[in-house]
Amino acid sequence: MRPFRFGVDLVVPGSRAEWVEKCRKAEDLGYDVVAAADHVGMAPPFPALVLAAEATERVRLNTFVLNACFHNPVLLARDVTGTDQFTAGRLELGIGAGYVEAEFHAAGIEWGTPGQRFARLERAVAELKRAFADPDHRPAPVRPEGPPLLLGGRGDRVLKLAAKHADIVGFTGTAATKVEGRMSLAGPAELAERVEFTRKALNGRDVELNLLVHVTRITDDRRGALEAVHERVPDLGVDELGELPTVLTGSAAAVADQLLRTRETLGISYFTVIEDDLTRLAPVIEHLRGR
Repeated sequence: MRPFRFGVDLVVPGSRAEWVEKCRKAEDLGYDVVAAADHVGMAPPFPALVLAAEATERVRLNTFVLNACFHNPVLLARDVTGTDQFTAGRLELGIGAGYVEAEFHAAGIEWGTPGQRFARLERAVAELKRAFADPDHRPAPVRPEGPPLLLGGRGDRVLKLAAKHADIVGFTGTAATKVEGRMSLAGPAELAERVEFTRKALNGRDVELNLLVHVTRITDDRRGALEAVHERVPDLGVDELGELPTVLTGSAAAVADQLLRTRETLGISYFTVIEDDLTRLAPVIEHLRGR
């Protein structure tokens, strides 16, 4: 069993002082990873992570996740290895194909088909791997193989790509079909199937598995919290939501037990929450410290 790791994806832009304060808070609360998202209207990920490195001592720094379509692959390799150097090798590189069509239009970048976006991601991964392996590439990565690579999603193509190249495979926990304007989560069976699909594609290769947690509510009224989530996610029943590791509800001890079961049954040991849940997950992290 891999030890637990917990990350927080910081998505709220703010002043330098505000960014420094929440990075330090995450480290003080026991998080292992501080991540920066890559969306229009949010903090630029690479400068944000360099600042996070200056403000903290221990946490890893992750792009969660870069939109490959926003970046020229050659220039991206430069920015990745430069940030890896400036963070003293604490960088983890999360990268995906992008999913918010309005942001592509805002940036003047062709939205294209899913296949075209995947091809851009595949090209970016290939260029990064080529740059990391080139002894003459400058700036040089801290590790000869480059920073750990996180690739994730839910579709077959991206999970196969992750199984081939990634050090960390990330699962979004979302459903295959989405309803406009409404959260759509994969049920327990669908999530388990995606993990099993990835394991078969890995063919015995050992990687870390990451899951994005969409809801965290530490409460003595677990049923009431699940019913509130059900109003936002009506496609799944209350009992189904209670089984999901993407919906963490109940006392800190109960949620800790749930994550222990998830690690045992699915092999997922690395969990990431969004910034709103930064303080909510902290007592669970305390329960699982050293596990």
